[in-house]
Amino acid sequence: MVIAVLAFLPFLIEDSQPKVIATDEYAQLGNSINKILQDQRLDGATTGVSIRKATTGEIVYDHFGETRLHPASNMKLLTAAAALETLGEDYRFTTEVLTDAQLKGGVLQGNLYLKGKGDPTLLKQDFDAFAQNLVSKGIKKINGDLIGDDTWYDKIRLSSDINWSDESYYYAAQVSALTASPNADFDAGSVIVEAHANSTIGEQATIKVSPETDVVKIINRSTTVASGTKNITIEREHGTNNVVIEGTVPVGGTVTREWIAVWEPSYYALDLFKKSLTEQGIKFVGSKPKVTLGKAPKQAQLLTSKDSMTLKELSIPFMKLSNNAHAEVLAKEMGKVVYGEGSWDKGLQVIGENSSKLGLDMERIMIRDASGMSHINLIPSNEVTNLLVSVQKEPWYPTFLNSLPVAGVAERFVGGTLRNRMKTEPTVGNVKAKTGTLTAVSALSGYATTKDGELLVFSVLINNDLAAVTPIEDQIATAIANYTK
Repeated sequence: MVIAVLAFLPFLIEDSQPKVIATDEYAQLGNSINKILQDQRLDGATTGVSIRKATTGEIVYDHFGETRLHPASNMKLLTAAAALETLGEDYRFTTEVLTDAQLKGGVLQGNLYLKGKGDPTLLKQDFDAFAQNLVSKGIKKINGDLIGDDTWYDKIRLSSDINWSDESYYYAAQVSALTASPNADFDAGSVIVEAHANSTIGEQATIKVSPETDVVKIINRSTTVASGTKNITIEREHGTNNVVIEGTVPVGGTVTREWIAVWEPSYYALDLFKKSLTEQGIKFVGSKPKVTLGKAPKQAQLLTSKDSMTLKELSIPFMKLSNNAHAEVLAKEMGKVVYGEGSWDKGLQVIGENSSKLGLDMERIMIRDASGMSHINLIPSNEVTNLLVSVQKEPWYPTFLNSLPVAGVAERFVGGTLRNRMKTEPTVGNVKAKTGTLTAVSALSGYATTKDGELLVFSVLINNDLAAVTPIEDQIATAIANYTK
């Protein structure tokens, strides 16, 4: 039986739907959460909370559960489910090196093509391996151009609703079928820029870019000072690859480090490959060889290639670290695989269709991107928990569950974005949930086991908040984990 939980209702505004309901079996849990929701940090905010039994999907607590709210990175729950269903756990991205030329006396008499097919995990060492493989085939010189082929996806680089103020940084990196990452977090399309204090006071800070690339131009306006507070910014100028460093760095101060998104990442990957070729002794000859973008001919011969890690493996950095680039790449890849078009339109269509198959009411949901960066994405918390219940019956569910951050576990690729939250009993190692954060948006949705050993599914979506509200989400998860009937 469902009953209205009347305690603590005075703080709720009038509306046609019940604001707080709970089954009589969970009335005590409902009252505990109602107390939490009286927190002054939620004044003026809208909070949707939905809790279901994992076994049956029955809603046991609902606070504005039918209200559409911005999910932030909880959007990745829908994307991950669609990718695992559509592409499969064993899916891999492929990158190819091809030519349309003959090899004569160690000289490749024509163009060399680097064809990307979406792999967001390519590192400098992978381009080194490509170059080494070419050397092993006897290639010493290239009498032609180096051409990057990124036509696997369309030319639209940024998903809908990305703000200019975000475009400079890794979390809003441009998406291309040909891209590269700076390290094993696989923040595709970005470089790491570090500012170190110079050994001489008054001189510019020492700047390091990883991996080294000529695509990025450093404009250093910084100064090393004897002492004081570090006050330095690192930002890319919009529409360019000029990275401007301004401010002061005190001697003995900590390193300032930013992950900067590259403008047109196809050229970034191509530049890393050219450096690898040079380092392996392969030279370009002829008159004015070009490094440019184009399309590999259909008859081009495959020289070497690399398959990425599996989607099952990729799901760890994707979901644990809430990698936006991975989400958007997966969307385009799903569009390519299902509809032959590597675009956001087709990719988001696949996510919507898969969500519908899982039983979500798509008339109540708006999907504008795959990562949750858009402030126009909308979904009720009841539909988030609906998804979390439904995926349990899928064969790929263990991979989905394993990809979620785990509360209080320090290891980054286990605890992920929850590694510094809920670090004590009964939540540590128990709460497995996806976080979400945007300006004035915070979310936490996942699974928690009660003290009675019952698995519950929950979703907390908070919008229009002007304070730090993650502690409130943690309190709700803790109330679930502490609950006994």
